Amino acid sequence: MTRRVFNLANNLTLFRIVIVPVLIVILLYSTNRNSSLIAAALFIIAALTDWLDGYIARRQNLITSLGKFLDALADKILVSVTLIMLLSLNRVPAWIVAIIIAREVAVTGLRIAASHEKLIIEASKLAKYKTTFQLSATAALLIHYTYFNINFHLLGMILLWIALVITLWSGIIYFIKFFSRAFTT
Repeated sequence: MTRRVFNLANNLTLFRIVIVPVLIVILLYSTNRNSSLIAAALFIIAALTDWLDGYIARRQNLITSLGKFLDALADKILVSVTLIMLLSLNRVPAWIVAIIIAREVAVTGLRIAASHEKLIIEASKLAKYKTTFQLSATAALLIHYTYFNINFHLLGMILLWIALVITLWSGIIYFIKFFSRAFTT
């Protein structure tokens, strides 16, 4: 049992959670381009582990219930905490962050309620796009400054708006799936 819980895929997921306090400290003292780049680099490395842990888990047949739970939790913690920290740097509108976090809490609560009713609501492909856009937007907003003639703040805001639409859309779909299954069983 220990081998299956503490496997490479789950350890990569745990890394994604452990990196969050480091990001908080860097962003608390983020005063220049260098600290923004360091925070962005750490965030991007953590975000890449989201893809890597899933790949390893599927490839090596290491998929566990704990791993599924931790993977979703790690994504939510990484994105939510980083967006909250970006609020303190005035890089994101508070209302967008509030909507994204509220959706995550609502869907998590819904999935818990569904599991109590013995209903399984799997993550949809749209939810994977949501995560991709949230991670990409957050990374660009962390970079913030212009590099290679790319205004990363503007790029991040565009990606954040797309992420917001997909976040709301996928949240609505979760609720529709839940209520359609709850009333048909």
